[in-house]
Amino acid sequence: MSTLSTPRAAQDEIAALISRHAPRNGDYTTAIGNLTFHRQSSVTESLFHAARPSVAIIAQGGKQVTLGTETFHYSRMQYLLTSVDLPVQVRVVEASVDQPHLCVVLGIDIADVAALLESDNAAQKILPATRGISVSDVSPELLDAMLRLVRLLDKPEEIAALAPLIRRELTYRLLNGPVGARLRHMALASSQSHQVGQAIDWIKHHYAQPLRIEQLAGMANMSMSSLHHHFKAITAMTPMQYQKLLRLQEARRLMLVEQIDAGTAGYRVGYASESQFSREYSRQFGRAPMRDVGQVRAQLSGANAGAGRAYANLP
Repeated sequence: MSTLSTPRAAQDEIAALISRHAPRNGDYTTAIGNLTFHRQSSVTESLFHAARPSVAIIAQGGKQVTLGTETFHYSRMQYLLTSVDLPVQVRVVEASVDQPHLCVVLGIDIADVAALLESDNAAQKILPATRGISVSDVSPELLDAMLRLVRLLDKPEEIAALAPLIRRELTYRLLNGPVGARLRHMALASSQSHQVGQAIDWIKHHYAQPLRIEQLAGMANMSMSSLHHHFKAITAMTPMQYQKLLRLQEARRLMLVEQIDAGTAGYRVGYASESQFSREYSRQFGRAPMRDVGQVRAQLSGANAGAGRAYANLP
């Protein structure tokens, strides 16, 4: 007879554990590596966020994530799988003081995925490159594994021995789930997704430098046309658009968190022209840099001040 908790009971227990370990609005790291909790007691404005490879399960409430012009909605009994670094907008759309938004996020190491694939020949079938982000329903098995991982926080002496085993099980469940092909494709060194991932990694770490597509394609071992096609299939952006969004997100963070002026922020992220920076910033965020920062700072100084931490997570 199965020992799995019912999905509803497992979801309720995860929500209770998150609520206890994350008593106030904000983002919380835990004693388990790459496992974080997120709590918000009201709906929020869209905040820019640097999404990493991860699985996010909502235990209570609802959220939407926007990549380019596409918006993904997920809520209780669903999860968001991100298989590559992506600059997104995140908005909590279902939350209240009595029923706060509660979410658990587990970072995924693509190297761990690749290692698991080596021992699972049945998982080698791959599909063409697709979006690096997707939403699916949570299976009872995936939910149960996440519950067992979160429960370890109350037994810290067991974390070192058991957490790696449960993480491996979670990775297996994701790989064999309805959107596992995206994660599988990202981990296989011969796939276009893996090659695009190498290009993304270079841009992420060198976003302030000039971007030469021919050089980037050579680094990813792809033709320029192939890089452009598959990069857009995965990220919904061209490499140039991806770099520009990273630059603008970081400039916004610099002005908000480090309180530097717009000209300095633009220069720090790679703009040689302050007027060009101001034009592109206004086009992206809808307001001139300092005006936008002033309004965002005013919003974050209210009840949703904890949400301001999102800006510290940008590249």
